[in-house]
Amino acid sequence: MDPLKALADAERKPYWLDSPARPEPRPRLAEDTSADLVVVGGGFSGLWTALMAKERDPSLDVVLLEGRRIGWAATGRNGGFCLATLTHGLANGVERWPDEIDRLERMGVANLDEIERTLERHGIDCSFERTGELHVATEPWQLDALHEHLDLISAHGLDYLPLDRDQLRAQVNSPTYLGGLWDRDGCAMLDPARLAWGLREACLRLGVRVHERSPVRSLSDDGTAITLRTPHGSVAARQVALGTGVFSPLLRRLRHFVVPVYDYALMTEPLTAEQLAEVGWHNRQGVGDSGNQFHYYRLTDDNRVLWGGYDAVYYNGGLVRPEYEQRDETFVKLAEHFYATFPQLDGVRFTHRWGGVIDTCSRFSAFYGQAHGGRLVYAAGYTGMGVGATRFGANVMLDLLSGEPTERTELRMVKEKPLPFPPEPVRSGVIQLTRWSIAQADQRQGRRNLWLRALDRMGLGFDS
Repeated sequence: MDPLKALADAERKPYWLDSPARPEPRPRLAEDTSADLVVVGGGFSGLWTALMAKERDPSLDVVLLEGRRIGWAATGRNGGFCLATLTHGLANGVERWPDEIDRLERMGVANLDEIERTLERHGIDCSFERTGELHVATEPWQLDALHEHLDLISAHGLDYLPLDRDQLRAQVNSPTYLGGLWDRDGCAMLDPARLAWGLREACLRLGVRVHERSPVRSLSDDGTAITLRTPHGSVAARQVALGTGVFSPLLRRLRHFVVPVYDYALMTEPLTAEQLAEVGWHNRQGVGDSGNQFHYYRLTDDNRVLWGGYDAVYYNGGLVRPEYEQRDETFVKLAEHFYATFPQLDGVRFTHRWGGVIDTCSRFSAFYGQAHGGRLVYAAGYTGMGVGATRFGANVMLDLLSGEPTERTELRMVKEKPLPFPPEPVRSGVIQLTRWSIAQADQRQGRRNLWLRALDRMGLGFDS
């Protein structure tokens, strides 16, 4: 089908947020008040922090401030892959924290288990399906890389199921597949917006004061309380947790460690029973292909296909702007790739197209820290894998605020910071050269050029 025709009626908004289930916003902060803990940011990071703070100590007075709407940013725009990994995949974790990786893997699986139990405990219906993820190869060099990855997986005691071409196509039927791996327990699929709205309601039931449309404009510290000011009110708090991702950091130091990268996605109309039978997908796994510029895709609960990834775009200057959320060049490219992967779905149209900004750091997994004498904490840099890992990060922030060492706070991953990005305009030049080199590697059977090899040696190499 002509991609332009298939996209012609697609709404320019995130599918997850375009729902009648979206709750009305909570009132703005319209007074000067005080609290024990203020959480800034109404995405997964802030919601998990507020919820677990109240679960740890129900007597705490907790305020959550969100500048727009709950789940509005990356939380409501992602693919809904809730992964166990805390390190952006096993290979990245082994490269950076080899002595800790087995512990980090164990903690990541425990974190995913705890998410599942939390949903049950609070009655949050977000179409949580622990169906796992298929890692598929569509080129011979990708198949070789998956075989090498299987050796690494086995060495660390993880249980992935290798699939040859026919076994893989029996799971999801695409003529592009050459083989793959099935991580059967390390990934759940969910509706990210409904998860955010469910966490909001759980917070409210526990007594968290939630204020939407209340952007924090400034922060000051008089040595006793940290005061956060919004356009219509303020909160003086004993402690503060920042979960603002890539947006206007209230702590200047974070500007050196995080850059905004835009990711894009499409959503199809619901597949008919006949179309679904053509594709298979009986076990409803999430799927990711193995290119450096990779696609991720999955079924929704009403059998639409979310199709995203490939282009990860950094706009020179590192600006975050609403107009960057729409990129027709990328939407057309994604549609072409969709029909190449599933030619039996020719004729299926797209109902939604959108983009969102990811907080990316140089080590590709979250980093953590403290300021203001330990009374302010932060977590940032999830680099596209925050649906599950933000809960772990929220626990890290609460541990740091407690002042008591825990297994989490003793991790090197928690104690160390990523390398900072250079200032502009060098930053833009470095990132664009890296993006170009990654695209070249995909065209050269995975062979990395001199620039990427230099980044690898510096501990900055990445493949997505």
